[in-house]
Amino acid sequence: MGPDNNARIPEVDIILWGATGFIGRLLAGYLWPRYGKTGEISFALGGNSRSELEAVHEDLDGNDRLPLIVGDAFDRPFLEEMAKKARLVVSTVGPYAKFGDNLVAACAANGTDYCDLAGEAQWMHRMIKAHQEEAKKSGARLVHACGFDSIPSDLGVLFLQNEAKRRFGGPMDRVKLRVKIMRGGASGGTVASILNFIEEARRDPDVLKIAKNPYALAPEGMQTGVRQPNVSTFEYDPDAQSWLAPFVMAAVNTRVVHRSNALMNHAWGRDFLYDEAMMMGDGIKGRFRAASFAGALGAFLIGSAFAPSRAIMKKTILPKPGEGPSPEKQEKGFYKMLLIGKDEAGHRLDVNVTGDQDPGYGSTRKMLGESAVCLFKDISRQDLKGGFWTPATAMGETLIQRLTANAGLTFDAVDSD
Repeated sequence: MGPDNNARIPEVDIILWGATGFIGRLLAGYLWPRYGKTGEISFALGGNSRSELEAVHEDLDGNDRLPLIVGDAFDRPFLEEMAKKARLVVSTVGPYAKFGDNLVAACAANGTDYCDLAGEAQWMHRMIKAHQEEAKKSGARLVHACGFDSIPSDLGVLFLQNEAKRRFGGPMDRVKLRVKIMRGGASGGTVASILNFIEEARRDPDVLKIAKNPYALAPEGMQTGVRQPNVSTFEYDPDAQSWLAPFVMAAVNTRVVHRSNALMNHAWGRDFLYDEAMMMGDGIKGRFRAASFAGALGAFLIGSAFAPSRAIMKKTILPKPGEGPSPEKQEKGFYKMLLIGKDEAGHRLDVNVTGDQDPGYGSTRKMLGESAVCLFKDISRQDLKGGFWTPATAMGETLIQRLTANAGLTFDAVDSD
C-alpha cells in the first residue's frame, strides 16, 4: 500500500528503497552507523511493509530520527513523489526486471540520482534505451551494477588500464579476468534474476539477442565491434596457468566493461578484448574440476529452461530471494580475482582484486553503500552530467579510493614483464 499522503514523504539526502529485504537490511546496517547516525547524511528507509520497516528501524542502534516511507514498487505516482523528495535513491529491490522499471523512470524524470545492484543486462538495456535522453535533460545520474556485479570487474579493468598507461604509456588491448577464489553463500536474488531472464528469453527472442551481444549496453551506434572471447565450457589458459570454467557473472560484467570503454570514447581501444572465467587449477585435477563445473552449470541452465524442472529446482535446491548466509558466514567469505593485461608491444600487467567478505552479501552491501555515498558526496554535477553511467565512468578512481579505505577491497598491480 502507499503512504497515507504524499506530504509524509520527507526530504532527505538518500532513500534506501527495499530496506526490508535481506541485502536492504544489510545495507541499512552498514550506512546508518557510518554516515547517518553522525548526521553527515540524512537517510530514509523505504519499502512496502511498515511493520517490516519498523523492525529494520529497531535494529539500528541509537536511531531516533530515521523516517520510514511505505509504498509500492508499481505505484508510479508515489515513486514520482518519492524521487522528488530525495537527492539519491539506492535500490535493492530485485529482480529489477520485475520490480525496477517505475523507480528508474521516476528518478530519470525528476533529476534524482540513482544506483542499484542490477546484474540483469536485458533490463539495463531497456532502461538505458527508454530513459537516457530524459535523464540527460533532467540531470539524473543513474548507475547500475554497483555490487559484486560489476564493481570488481569494472573498476578492476579501470585500475589496470590506468596503471598500464602510467607504466607503459598506453592501455592494454587484451584483458582477462580470472576468478581465483570465491567463498560465500549463494545469492537468492542472483538466482531469481537468472531464472527471470530465462523466462523472459523464452517469451521474447529479442532478449536472447541482447544477451548474446557483448556490446549490448554500449550507447546507440556503438553496439557492434570485434568478436569477443568467451569461456562457455572448459579450457586451459596458459597465462593463468589454470584450467578454466565459465563464470556465471561474466554475462553482465563483460557488458558493463564494454559500456565503460565506449563511454570513454574507446580509451582502451576499439579492438579491446575482454573475458571472464573461473580458475579451477592446473593438471589433471584442474581439468576434472573445470569439466565438472561446466557440466553442472550446463545442466542447471538446461533444467532452468523448462517450466516443470524450473519449478522443482525453485522448491528444492535453489535459494529464494531474501535468503542469505548468516553474519558469521558473511564475515568468513572472501574472493580473489586476477586480471591479466597484455598489449601488442608484449607488455604484461597483472592486477589482483580482493574482497574481505562474502561477495554476494557482506562485500556487496559495502560496495553499494560506498557507491551511493560517493555519487552523493564526491561527484559534482559539473563533473558528471545526467545519464546512465557505469561505476568506472561515474566514479572511477574516487570510488576505488573509497572502497579500499572503507569497504575491504584491494587493487594491487604486479608487473609481470
